[in-house]
Amino acid sequence: MAIPTRILGTGGLVVSAQGLGCMGMSEFYGPGDESESVATINAALDLGVTLLDTADMYGPYVNEELVGRAIATRRDEVVLATKFGIVRGEDPAHRSIRGDAEYVHNSCDASLARLGVDHIDLYYQHRTDGTVPVEETVGAMAELVAEGKVRYLGLSEASPDTLRRADAVHPIAALQSEWSLWSRDVEGGVIETARELGIGIVPYSPLGRGFLTGQITSPDDFPEGDFRKYLPRFTGKNFDSNIELVNRVRSLADQKGATPGQLALAWVQSRGEDVVPIPGTKRRTHLAENVAALTIELTPADLAAIEDVFPTGVVSGDRYPDMSSIGIPSPNL
Repeated sequence: MAIPTRILGTGGLVVSAQGLGCMGMSEFYGPGDESESVATINAALDLGVTLLDTADMYGPYVNEELVGRAIATRRDEVVLATKFGIVRGEDPAHRSIRGDAEYVHNSCDASLARLGVDHIDLYYQHRTDGTVPVEETVGAMAELVAEGKVRYLGLSEASPDTLRRADAVHPIAALQSEWSLWSRDVEGGVIETARELGIGIVPYSPLGRGFLTGQITSPDDFPEGDFRKYLPRFTGKNFDSNIELVNRVRSLADQKGATPGQLALAWVQSRGEDVVPIPGTKRRTHLAENVAALTIELTPADLAAIEDVFPTGVVSGDRYPDMSSIGIPSPNL
């Protein structure tokens, strides 16, 4: 099949209608296999997937190096996206955010070196630094564009106000935020603002961190080192409630001759021509299944049936143990 393309932003960034998230190849989802990961990236390029997504904090650092090695002889086929802004210390659990101009420039240079490239196609601020005006951060990012180190700018998990302020400094091509059947909080104003500004939308975790594939049936399915063990939606009574939703999606998928994951991806892809999901995988078999979701057409009746199962707010549990980590205040604060 020929993968269609979509345009992110008003500047004309052309990407495949589905990208590949590379984070899990190095961290967070249990042990990695570099040879299989490299093979998966090359298989994606062979299929026509052009948008590859990584970040300096994945690993940390080693995911960019892996992606760089994988694309070394195929750079011209890739729309390469990476991110800066989440700082990790010696304690793997420690996180802080930086968005000052000096850090922006230093982070870009470090990412270019690890990736082994002379420019980044799409450079995101991974999280907003509440201590630094976004105008300073995006101003520094705009300098990277002027220097030829970056082609297009993006933000991740940004609020409507942040999007407006950032776009006033320099056009923002893409907003990367979690969006799936079970993560729909961006529909409460973020998506509308992005569209008003002409900003493309790149949903990460469109498969609900793998939950919507139907392949996770018990909390015991998570391998050692898998951070999902600690996410509220994957634990206790929340898990039991959420698995029932997936079972209902499985029934709908069976009627379409699809897997639950393919139906979930098709739903995200149906949200608009400005939407480019980046499902993550580290295996070629899952890649092929994800790409095949591009062929699934959902009728109004299909969409209504899916909405009946997964209306906004039906999922049990928050996305993260501390939602303030993505700029959503904790009710306890």
